[in-house]
Amino acid sequence: MALMPKRTKYRKTQKGHTTGLSKAGNFVHFGDFGIQALERGWITSQQIEACRVTINRFFQRKGKVWIRIFPHKPVSKKPAEVRMGKGKGAVDHWVAVVRPGRIMFEVGGNVTPVEAQTAMRLAAAKLGIRTRFVTRLQHV
Repeated sequence: MALMPKRTKYRKTQKGHTTGLSKAGNFVHFGDFGIQALERGWITSQQIEACRVTINRFFQRKGKVWIRIFPHKPVSKKPAEVRMGKGKGAVDHWVAVVRPGRIMFEVGGNVTPVEAQTAMRLAAAKLGIRTRFVTRLQHV
């Protein structure tokens, strides 16, 4: 099951702007290692779930994973081969708006830096944006 909010004030939203840098969530707070976004973009709930599964499978029941992004934004889509007009399409999927500097995933517990870096590299391959591996000591 994909991540999505339990309820929202409005069913559909406009595209909005992704300009500027991330205003919050720029540092590793919960774990010891994380992956930080270097580009702006929309991360879908399916991509977040794929990253979570990849990290958990690599660690094999050790360590702890924190997901620092959540898909709050609905993206609508009209069916294929439908003429223009007749209103906005139905909600198709949910995305998290990510700006440069945002920490998306964190890992901690009894994991080595090499293990954490490998897990984060595998997870970053599932995302559509460039990322970098960061530690708790390292800042922007």
